[in-house]
Amino acid sequence: MGSLTSPRAVKGFADLFEPQSALFTSMENTARRVFGMYGYKELRLPLLEYADLFARAIGEETDVVQKEMFTFPDRKGRLLSLRPEATAGILRACAEGGLFRRESLSKVFSCGPMFRYERPQKGRSRQFHQLDCECVGAGEPQADAEIILMLLHFLREMGIRDLVLDLNTLGCRACRPAYTRALTAFLRTLPPDHLCENCRRRIQTNPLRVLDCKEPSCRSLLRDAPLIAEYICPDCAGHFSDVRALLEDQGAACNLNPRLVRGLDYYCRTAFELVSSAIGAQGAVAGGGRYDGLVAQLGGPDLPGIGFACGMERLALLLAGSGQEQGRPDFFIAAPKAAGTALSLAQTLREAGLSGEAAFSDGSLKSQMRQASRNRARFCLIIGEEELARGTVMIRDMDKATQQPLPRTDLPSWAAERRA
Repeated sequence: MGSLTSPRAVKGFADLFEPQSALFTSMENTARRVFGMYGYKELRLPLLEYADLFARAIGEETDVVQKEMFTFPDRKGRLLSLRPEATAGILRACAEGGLFRRESLSKVFSCGPMFRYERPQKGRSRQFHQLDCECVGAGEPQADAEIILMLLHFLREMGIRDLVLDLNTLGCRACRPAYTRALTAFLRTLPPDHLCENCRRRIQTNPLRVLDCKEPSCRSLLRDAPLIAEYICPDCAGHFSDVRALLEDQGAACNLNPRLVRGLDYYCRTAFELVSSAIGAQGAVAGGGRYDGLVAQLGGPDLPGIGFACGMERLALLLAGSGQEQGRPDFFIAAPKAAGTALSLAQTLREAGLSGEAAFSDGSLKSQMRQASRNRARFCLIIGEEELARGTVMIRDMDKATQQPLPRTDLPSWAAERRA
């Protein structure tokens, strides 16, 4: 037999250890608290869906469906896909669960991993994590403004402020066709050999996606492309004007970006992104928009909707080194000759509401003190031979480098003071 090699993670699929795993937990808990303030309820979704769901929702000709989905047949030959985004799955779940029949307004959020087969890069991997919010049943501009304000609220709570809010309108089913024709006519005047392969294909299948191209050569050719704002109908123009006014009333500055189209076919009217200049060229950390008609397209009632997704890996890059990566344990118990006593005291402290550990091994006091430092414990509780004989514990403040003895019977009241 040949030599065995150690198992390795699949390319683009990362293991998340502390401090990053604690940071992701902090994001999720903050999202639950903030989104709950706005009436959103959590929905836990399966990772697998039938592939047809995404083809119908996202669009057959999008890069996501054409190139990026992890799709495979099950044992009955049905095509399944690991979810590349959450909106389609959320709408499928709400329709199948009867939520749209029971409630006139549905506000739900979800968090977890998504999967796209693309080139791994900074802040982007093949398994990535998103926070996703959807508001279905409200077509008013107030719904657009509220969900954007909620996203900004969440990011402020996470300590992220220096972001640019890009805003655009994509028109509706009534006015979009005229713009699509004008854009297609313009694109066909460009020299094909100056466009990337994707854009040459998109001219035939989905011209608006050309505006989303990140290739510098394509972007320079699009400087004189017609703007969608010149083609939108009065209803769309009024809706967009109201959204902007509502945001401005709340102090949310907007950058009008006529090239913002987002990457999925279902968007209409309001589209938005929050962009950072601190994490490289792929600077969008969150984005979304309105998708009126998508619920009906998936077989449900004809309801308006708006939502957003927030990339957790992107947020983690912005939060790196901010001190939010992990909390510190309250204590570590170093008791080289009294491991059983240490275990009992640790349990007492935990039941009193503190967090921490006790050393299991019979290593030296010095080595256990080093472990307390590595754990970043606030206090090291030392039980040497003298403390064991006297029924006391030496409490060392690891930040101040001071220490004092305490009877072990007083530890519950000491813990209560730390909790206060």
